[in-house]
Amino acid sequence: MNLLLNPKQYRDRNYPDERSKEIMLKMIEWFENKGLANHKEQYHKHEFCEDFQQFVTEEGFFETLFLPSGYGSDPDQYYSTYRMYEFSEICGFYGAAYWYAFHVSTLGLDPVLLGDNEEAKHLAAAKLKENALCAFALSEKEHGADIYSTETKLYPQEDGSYLARGNKYYIGNGNVASTVTVFGKIDGTDEYVFFVVDAAHPKYECVKRITDSNQQYVAEIKLHDYPISEAEILSRGPKAWDDMLNTINICKFNIGSGATGIVTHSFYESLNHAYKRILYGKRVTEFAQIKRLFCDSWLRIMGMKLFGLRATDYMRVANDNDKRYLLFNPVMKMKVAMQGEKVHELLFDIIAAKGFEKDMYFEQAVKELVGFSKLEGTRHVNMALIIKLIPSYMFSPGEFQEIGRITDNRNEEYLFRQGRTRGYARTKFHDFNLAYNSVSHLPNVQVYMEQIKAYQEFLKISGEGLDQQMKDFDYLLAVGEIFTMVAYGQLIIESAKIEGVSDEILNQIFDVYVRDFSAYAVELYGKPVNTEAQLGSIMKMIKRPVPDQAQFEKILQEEVYSLVDVYIQNP
Repeated sequence: MNLLLNPKQYRDRNYPDERSKEIMLKMIEWFENKGLANHKEQYHKHEFCEDFQQFVTEEGFFETLFLPSGYGSDPDQYYSTYRMYEFSEICGFYGAAYWYAFHVSTLGLDPVLLGDNEEAKHLAAAKLKENALCAFALSEKEHGADIYSTETKLYPQEDGSYLARGNKYYIGNGNVASTVTVFGKIDGTDEYVFFVVDAAHPKYECVKRITDSNQQYVAEIKLHDYPISEAEILSRGPKAWDDMLNTINICKFNIGSGATGIVTHSFYESLNHAYKRILYGKRVTEFAQIKRLFCDSWLRIMGMKLFGLRATDYMRVANDNDKRYLLFNPVMKMKVAMQGEKVHELLFDIIAAKGFEKDMYFEQAVKELVGFSKLEGTRHVNMALIIKLIPSYMFSPGEFQEIGRITDNRNEEYLFRQGRTRGYARTKFHDFNLAYNSVSHLPNVQVYMEQIKAYQEFLKISGEGLDQQMKDFDYLLAVGEIFTMVAYGQLIIESAKIEGVSDEILNQIFDVYVRDFSAYAVELYGKPVNTEAQLGSIMKMIKRPVPDQAQFEKILQEEVYSLVDVYIQNP
């Protein structure tokens, strides 16, 4: 059972409409017709991907993918995280520049869709037909992620209109976007406001491109008394603040799926190279350390894919009474992206110098993926959010109806009316033990469950003092990484059942995760603020997986090495 994306052997996703599948196949065809050499030439010249912009605009892809029901020209329009996942994965598979143009367009459009201005929503939807790229103008050079300190302002005029002044920094697509959503304040007040501008307007200046290492156009922009009327104002006050956070909630999901696509392509390229490489009279793939590196890489990518597919289900069922996505979404963004970095680290140890060659996809992928986990909130920001859910998730489960894989055409309207960003720590989850108990016969899952039990003991022993300890962000990260492993494993098990993944594969996946859990426990053990009681419970988390060499070799040969040459990008 191989779930890795292979554009040459497209795996049907059971979409409820032909249009969704058509988008994926046409996008793949466009990338393959372009070819690797053409792409690499543009990459090394740092050319902005105007050809991608033109194609997705002409084909109307973003109109179909981005808009919820009631907007755009299709009466059957619906918003689906399920199909957004695959499109994001495909774009990442072929290059981060394409993924980035897609990703920041979702960020740029969603404040419009979340806002109160219906006229602006329909206008932005219509603009997608002329220019599909959008931009999200949130960050500022001097303040970065400190959004409270934004200096971009709307200055009220006597006729009731406004003039917008200010600089924004790190703005993807800031050179060409027809819909640029800008976050700022009303002058003379502390009232936040979201408004929309157009990069083609004479009062809009794209000051410069602030990165010069790849194809992405990340801009500094400036508004020179840009005229704004009520027609361009999307939301104000607390609503504007909430819409900013909720936009990120929706869109950061793309980071995990894009990362999965990137490392999948890197995996194929590395495997194809290593299998054909003969050293000391043996194929490189016959060396023991290479076997472990390739098998671990494949198992990690399988875990990334399984988690992502399951996380889409929780995004799709979200409502006022089911906000489980508020945990699984940041895990998708942070954990999956960082797993991708780990896979690249393993693959680089295999292909070594080959990974630096300019004609390889790998040499750009390994550099670009490093940035993914830093987008839409750093590891620290996301972990500070996630750890608030530890008490509810670990000790106070709620009752929820079981859900399966959701592939239908339901419109995820709740994502566009998430409302106030309060009460996060009170979010309820179903009992994670249900998933783990369902596969407790697997030796490595058994060990993993023992590690989880020890983690629960650590949390109980720590008591209220843990909050004080976690004011040290270094300690918070160590505690949070282990918590993340519990949720990560849960969704992988749930997804494996849906996808029909064998017990053998799942057992080997948890061989990897038992080692990860132990490594995080060792990291936590070394923190100087631990009490003696905490140290004792942490030691119980450090375990070794149950070895099964025959099972390992079977998966290596039947699942991993069987992928040699199944995908080679068109030259």
